Amino acid sequence: MTTKILKSLSALLVLLFAFTANTYSQSLNTKINRAKLTKKVLIVLSAADTWTRENGEKYPTGYWAEEFVDVHKEFVDAGYTVDIASPRAVKPTADPKSLEVDVVGAEKAHAFSYYITALSKELNHPLELSKINMADYDAVVIPGGHGPVEDLYKDKDMGKVLFAADKSKKIIGAVCHGQGAFLSAVDSKGNWLFKSRNMTSFSDAEEIEFGTADNAPWLLASTLRKYGANYTCGKNWANYIIVDDNLVTGQNPASSIPMAKAIIELLSKKQSL
Repeated sequence: MTTKILKSLSALLVLLFAFTANTYSQSLNTKINRAKLTKKVLIVLSAADTWTRENGEKYPTGYWAEEFVDVHKEFVDAGYTVDIASPRAVKPTADPKSLEVDVVGAEKAHAFSYYITALSKELNHPLELSKINMADYDAVVIPGGHGPVEDLYKDKDMGKVLFAADKSKKIIGAVCHGQGAFLSAVDSKGNWLFKSRNMTSFSDAEEIEFGTADNAPWLLASTLRKYGANYTCGKNWANYIIVDDNLVTGQNPASSIPMAKAIIELLSKKQSL
């Protein structure tokens, strides 16, 4: 009888020890994961200032001001340090149309110009994309403009950053044509990193309405579908975002702030674990 009791007590102690060790391990992992959050976000901007059309013509472009300014401001206001990177550390160019009063309105045009001017130092000297270590950041975000469908979509360093971010479950965000950068994330066997992922982007219908579909070498939404994305979109020019685990995408300029807020919310949840 005594032997049975001792055996039962021994088994109970083993279970108790295992439970305590597991609880401690989970607690330690949580602390480690929290420690890895840097409160830093990387924004990658295209280095292109023109978009090569199907007939070889050069269409003035760059990053879309609203998508950069609104996203940058949201992160800064939320207490994040924001770094800016571009291919070869080339100074990025704001798409001229994104600062035109006739396109975005006088209030936005002046506000965007003012904000961009205030960030002249950072924009004139961006970080070099090839030297980025995603261990230094909680998220990487790519604004649109037609720039990304000129250079980032085929930039090997962009692809490496995206693979590194996804492997470590960092948040990946993009808005409008920024999702063009996703096309760079193809491994040596031809496998696309974002195959079967849920996402949105600037729609083909919006491209047609904007007047840039004709003579385009390819259309972004159709190409994302071709690569294997589970693509959906909302109404033209209306806010529409999709959150798929660590992937957050916005359809158009109106989706810039909602996309940034969704990323901040995800990061806040990580921080509170």
